[in-house]
Amino acid sequence: MALTLNSPPPSNLSWVSPLFVGPLLANNNSNDDNIHHDEYNIKNIEAHKEEEENDDDDPKRHRFFLQEKVIIRDDKSARSEMMNVNEGGDWKGNKNSGSCRLRKRPSRLVVPEYPAVGEGQEFCDEKAGRTRRLDKEEVEVVEGRDFFLAAKKGMRMSMEDGYGVLVDIMGDSKQAFFAVMDGHGGCAATDYVAENLGKNIVKGVEDVPNSDEEKVAEAIREGYLVTDKEFLSQGVSSGACAASVLVKKGKLHVANVGDCRVILSRKGVAHVLTNDHRLTTREDERLRIENSGGFVHCRNGVWRVQGSLAVSRAIGDQHLKEWVISEPEIKTIPITSDSQFLIVASDGLWDKIYDQEAVDIVLREKSTLKACKRLVDMSSSRGNMDDITVMVVKLHNFMHI
Repeated sequence: MALTLNSPPPSNLSWVSPLFVGPLLANNNSNDDNIHHDEYNIKNIEAHKEEEENDDDDPKRHRFFLQEKVIIRDDKSARSEMMNVNEGGDWKGNKNSGSCRLRKRPSRLVVPEYPAVGEGQEFCDEKAGRTRRLDKEEVEVVEGRDFFLAAKKGMRMSMEDGYGVLVDIMGDSKQAFFAVMDGHGGCAATDYVAENLGKNIVKGVEDVPNSDEEKVAEAIREGYLVTDKEFLSQGVSSGACAASVLVKKGKLHVANVGDCRVILSRKGVAHVLTNDHRLTTREDERLRIENSGGFVHCRNGVWRVQGSLAVSRAIGDQHLKEWVISEPEIKTIPITSDSQFLIVASDGLWDKIYDQEAVDIVLREKSTLKACKRLVDMSSSRGNMDDITVMVVKLHNFMHI
């Protein structure tokens, strides 16, 4: 089954052919698991909620939030601590009590709202000048030269995953670009990244010698930053995670922002080439955000930037740009004789499928396209409700002799 492409391909560069762009069944909708529009759930202050709402006009009233700590207290001690706050909002309790410290609650983050579109309805993107049809849930597949892809819309109202592929870069069949995107807050960022990230990176590396890995990495980094800057200039507040692979002269230049992931199969063993930018596992990212004046809040077991976004790096997200940066982490790996394939996928796969398990599925299936579809089906059967995009890139044709 052919994959419906929702964006017309941009004009080809004179030295790039052909171009595959696939923002999959996308739509501008905000039902994303990474973004929560609710008020923060304030522990031990729930009983004061109604009183606060009735006194919003009183300038002497203050809202507070408890700094997250693993601590067990009875209601009596909690009430006692609430009384130890003066009118200025300063803590006046015993410093040696070991209690949680109260601070003024930061201003509420305003996250843009997006209109819901029912399944089966038409959505008109006036800015892009096109109308797209939202289809029923089904696995879409694409088979290209050296790559295979399967994708499925999750339980949300629209598909916000996408992908981009460039082959025959500068007329060289051994140079290519592959990427998968996972959008949030609408499809605009996914659409833009799918169409522009690869071109911006390829332009930057055109005149860079492959032996100079630092300059190649700098060109890739600049490609991400330029794509982010250009998208933000449009004034759209959605965002997108991305993982990309530039294949150039027998080397894999891997980059990512967010939680899309790249896995390399070498002799049947899974090697993780990216590091997810999730605050649950990245203490360094949490410290970076806090040192720049932001805060990280844990909600339902997930740490979020400003209590909103579960990833600390992405393209777009204008309302969080001070903390959610678009600078990618980059790694360069040589393609060796035992390098078999890459799996590039959104977190809709990795949240339910282990890295080695995914590699084993691809190795066992005779058809790589069927393997992609099976991975999508397995993730769905295990309870995944997010969009899923899986791309497998065969590496044997990219060996540099």
